Amino acid sequence: MIPDSAAPAKAARLGRLGIEGAFAVAAAARALEESGREVIHLELGQPDFPSPQHAIAAGVGALEADDAKYTAPAGIPELRNAILGYARGRGIPAELGNVVVTSAAKPMLQYALLAAVNPGDEVLIPSPGFPIYPSAVRLAGGIERTYAIASTRDGWQLDWDSIERQLTPRTRAIVLNSPHNPTGWTATSDDLARIAWIAVERNLWVISDEIYSGLAYDYADGASPSAAAVPGMLDRTIIIDGFSKRWSMTGWRLGFGIVPAALYDDIVALVINNTSCTPPFIQRGGLAAMEGSQDVVHALRQSLHERRDRFVSGLNSVPGITCALPSGAFYAFADVQPLLAASRLDTDAFAARLLQDHGVAGCPGTDFGPTGEGFVRFSFATAAPKLDRAIELLQAAAKRFGKT
Repeated sequence: MIPDSAAPAKAARLGRLGIEGAFAVAAAARALEESGREVIHLELGQPDFPSPQHAIAAGVGALEADDAKYTAPAGIPELRNAILGYARGRGIPAELGNVVVTSAAKPMLQYALLAAVNPGDEVLIPSPGFPIYPSAVRLAGGIERTYAIASTRDGWQLDWDSIERQLTPRTRAIVLNSPHNPTGWTATSDDLARIAWIAVERNLWVISDEIYSGLAYDYADGASPSAAAVPGMLDRTIIIDGFSKRWSMTGWRLGFGIVPAALYDDIVALVINNTSCTPPFIQRGGLAAMEGSQDVVHALRQSLHERRDRFVSGLNSVPGITCALPSGAFYAFADVQPLLAASRLDTDAFAARLLQDHGVAGCPGTDFGPTGEGFVRFSFATAAPKLDRAIELLQAAAKRFGKT
């Protein structure tokens, strides 16, 4: 007979994990909807456009042809060559030996950190920033150090002083995210040249999350500059990218990396240890999305541009809310500090009340780090009538909170 006993202790590393608060907000919002309440979903970073029809047809066709077996861990050659062409079109002097296909972009982030960081190494990450960065750094055995994306009169800017303050002899890598979640800040060529100078001087890796590339509103075709396009930076830059955002293929979970040749075999080994390969029928859909008509991408970017202007203008009309115009991605990081002061609520409680009492689902800025206190992130990747309705509800909320 097996004696009664408590279960074994769980691994300590699980305590290092964070989550994306947007999924918790989405669950609460769905529960509210199921009770019959109106909810405007502005929490998830998910475009409301459908996936490209030619991508869907290619994926279904591949399944019907039984293209669902193991394939090369680095990706099918056709997709890798298409990604190579995309990279070169952005000025990145890549070769096929720099391209790895992954099952979504998040695994590529973890592979990058596992390949670049030893236990005890310090990694600079942006704050506010994507909440998975600290988790990924800790799981790789690294120590996160934050630098600021700061609000100024001209919008959001990289705080160079905060980078300089955080650099130490133990710094191993810097994580860059442009266009940036949650603020919409987009690095300029001058910004990237300065990052490159720091990386070379300090002998650092640059881990560049470019998942929102193609969605920068101040550049032709939305093509924001890439860190790996800076001369001499290909060999020390790991790019994380994928199909979720600009091709509106979030649920496909298809990503890729542009990695230094010296890390290629190691990254492929990490893929083999994790997923073996990315499903080939998913890759066929991605290949069709990349090689087929880009009308969906152009229409999405144009629509997002219009929604951004409309929604941010609406936010700035709400008493107690101000919002800088984001230059990329599809998030409005709204300053609600006057409403917090009037209501005597902190950011988390305010966002919860905004959902429960007024039906507007947004993410508290604290989901993106402590510097997000006083802000709420709204995704404007939803239809204009819903954005207009959200502004109406926010106007009502502001009146109520202002009187609390």
